Amino acid sequence: MARPLNELVEALLRADNTLTRGERELIAAYVSALNECRYCFSSHAAYAAAQLEGGMELVEQVRADVGGAPISPKLRALLGIAAAVQQSGLRVTDRLITAAHDAGATDVEIHDTVLIAAAFCMFNRYVDGLGTIAPDDPESYAARAKRIVSDGYLALLAESQRKA
Repeated sequence: MARPLNELVEALLRADNTLTRGERELIAAYVSALNECRYCFSSHAAYAAAQLEGGMELVEQVRADVGGAPISPKLRALLGIAAAVQQSGLRVTDRLITAAHDAGATDVEIHDTVLIAAAFCMFNRYVDGLGTIAPDDPESYAARAKRIVSDGYLALLAESQRKA
């Protein structure tokens, strides 16, 4: 299952999109934080930090207080939708969609946010259900972030399969 799951992550977080790779990684990290998935939050926080102005400080501000974090109104609205999806897809209301549209989000960006949030709910449960070990050293995530940013998820998968 590693290849299809990594292909999904590659498509969701790295394919051409009007949301930046850093913004999409931030959505993944935010949902993972809400789900208390330490491994996925630590990983995707590092990947987001490597691609966003403001780095890890910004990621931590979003995690601590999305409403007060120095992000665009559009990204704040999309993170609101992601948080709703984390609870239940039925919590995505017309009010949230209207707020995102009013902040400049397109229907495609809303769709992609919902899909990223839903996928990361599944990934978080998968990773935690398997008891994945989450290293304590933030540097281990930062080193991997450099590879993800430069080469992507599929290249990293291919490398790990060669070593196995």
